[in-house]
Amino acid sequence: MINDTPKELNPDQEIGRLIDEVMSSSLTDEQYRKKMQRRKEVQEKRIAEAVPEKGLIIVNTGNGKGKTTAALGMVLRSLGHGYKVAIVQFIKGSWEPSEKRVFSYWEDQIEFHAMGEGFTWETQDRDRDLDKASAAWEKSLEYIRNPDFQMVLLDEINIALKMSYLEVEDVLAGLAQKPANKHVILTGRGAPAALIERADLVTEMTLVKHPFRDQGVKAQPGIEY
Repeated sequence: MINDTPKELNPDQEIGRLIDEVMSSSLTDEQYRKKMQRRKEVQEKRIAEAVPEKGLIIVNTGNGKGKTTAALGMVLRSLGHGYKVAIVQFIKGSWEPSEKRVFSYWEDQIEFHAMGEGFTWETQDRDRDLDKASAAWEKSLEYIRNPDFQMVLLDEINIALKMSYLEVEDVLAGLAQKPANKHVILTGRGAPAALIERADLVTEMTLVKHPFRDQGVKAQPGIEY
């Protein structure tokens, strides 16, 4: 029988090994029970040793859908806990998203600023885009520094960074000013390497299929906005 406590494995590796082993149909019921018990012990030890609380820098990037949607899920959780949240939109400002209407029910907890004027191919005015991105960043800094807000969502800021409307060094310097317990979420494809390196949690959405690209289906209410 394989030793369940090899010293050379870290907790992630050991849990991965245990998962692989319990998927084997050759295990007896007793072997399965012991391995699952060991997995429970490893997981409980990790939780017991974990830092109880830390304000996170969270990056949602990649070419797939769902970056803003995932961030809004965290916003909803924060509102449910009674926290104050600020949202600053850098690109999608020409839209009136349904999320903004829904969040109006928490108007005492949330502040929402749509400060872009649409996607870059719609504005066709680089100087104006630069001014709007700069104004959105200044507004973002107000919330990043404000200890009354537990979460700040900077929606599509990665696009502004990718288009060089903002400098990544300035954004990193601004993030360094946040209170220790504040969460900041930065969304948009093309997140720069320096931001990914600084972040605590990074998720890359991978595009596999898309109805517009593959079928010519336009953006729909309830799905895209």
